[in-house]
Amino acid sequence: MLPSPKTLLAQVADTLGHPVAPSGADAVRAVPRDRSLPDRIRLRDGNGGYALCDRAVEPERWGAAAFSDAPLVTRIKEDADGFQEPTSSASAPATVLRMLEEAGIADGQRVLETGTGTGYHAALLAHRLGDGHVVSVEIDSALADTARAALKTAGRTPTVVTGDGALGHAAAAPYDRIIATCSVRAVPAAWLAQTRPGARLVVPWSTSWITYGTLVLTRRPDGTADGRFGGYGSYMVMRGQRAETVLDRDLVRDGQRPGRSETALSPWAVAGGDLDARFAVGLRVPDVRHSWDTATDEVHTRLWPADDAATSWASVDHDGRRTAAFSVRQHGPRRLWDEVAAAHRQWIRAGGPRVAGHGLAVTADGHEVRVQGRRPPPGG
Repeated sequence: MLPSPKTLLAQVADTLGHPVAPSGADAVRAVPRDRSLPDRIRLRDGNGGYALCDRAVEPERWGAAAFSDAPLVTRIKEDADGFQEPTSSASAPATVLRMLEEAGIADGQRVLETGTGTGYHAALLAHRLGDGHVVSVEIDSALADTARAALKTAGRTPTVVTGDGALGHAAAAPYDRIIATCSVRAVPAAWLAQTRPGARLVVPWSTSWITYGTLVLTRRPDGTADGRFGGYGSYMVMRGQRAETVLDRDLVRDGQRPGRSETALSPWAVAGGDLDARFAVGLRVPDVRHSWDTATDEVHTRLWPADDAATSWASVDHDGRRTAAFSVRQHGPRRLWDEVAAAHRQWIRAGGPRVAGHGLAVTADGHEVRVQGRRPPPGG
C-alpha cells in the first residue's frame, strides 16, 4: 500500500493504543504531513548519525518517511569532529495527536502554539478551530518564513509570529489553550499571564538529566497552575532555557583533589534504560546532567555527572567486574553523586512511581514537585 494519510492514521492508532479521535483523523486527512516537510530531511543511519534523504533523488523513501509515525530531523548542525546535532525536527504524528487530545480542544477556543517548526501542528490546529483562532510563535525567522509558505500551500493561514515563544503573544491574549512543541525546564510566567482561568497548557518537559515527559497544567483563577505529567514526548529544549556548559570530563583539572568513596547504587539505575527512574532523578535534581564514557583507558565504563554551573563534577566507575560496588569521585562545592543518590532514594521510598505518578504546581515562588502515585509491580 502506498504511503498516505490513511496508512499514517493506522500507525498512529497502533502507537496510541486506540483509534484516533474523529476530529484528529479528519485533520490528518485534510492536512497531509508531506506538505509541511522540506524536500531534504535527515533519517537515522543506524550508526548514531543521520543520513540525508532528498525527495528529488529518493522519492519513495522520502514519501515513506513523510507518512510514518516517526520524528523527522529537518535541520542539523555538524561540528568539526563529525558529531551531528539536530536543531529542528518534525514531531512524530502520534505525539502531536496525543498532545491535542490532552489539550481537550473545543470549538471557539483560542490556542497559542510555541515553536512553529514545519507548521504541521499549526495546520492541524487551524483545521480544527479555524485560522483566526490559532497563533503560533517561532523564534527562528527562516523557519517561520518556511512554515508560513507551507501553511499557505496547505490552504491554512493561522497567525505565525516571529519571536520568542517564552514571551507568548500578548496581542492576541487571552488564550484557552497553550501547546508547546519545544520542551521547557520552567513554565514561562508569560504563559500563565496570557491564559484565562481554567485554561489548559500542554508542555513537554526537560531537565538537565533527561528530556522526557509532557506536563498538562490547568491555570487557576489566582494565576497559579497545577497538573500532572504524561510518560511520552521528547522535544528539543526551548532556546532560552538550554544549559550551555563544557563537557563533563573537561571540568577535571590538574591539582584538583576530589573526594573518593564507593557506592552500592549502580550508575545504570539512575542513567540507564529505566525512563521512570531517570525522570524522577531529573525532576528532583533539575540542574545536574550526565554523560557516559566508554573510551577511557582507566576503567571499563564511567558515568560523569556535572552541574549546569560547571562548578562541580563527579565520576562513577564500573571496573568491568564488580556489580555491587562502584568507585566514586566528587569535586566542587556540591557532592553531585550524593544528590543523585538521595533523589533516587526519595523515588524508591515513594514506591518508584512512573512518570505519570508525578505532578507539578507552578506558583510565583517557582515549581513544586508532587508525587501522585506508585509504580505498579511488573505485569501489574
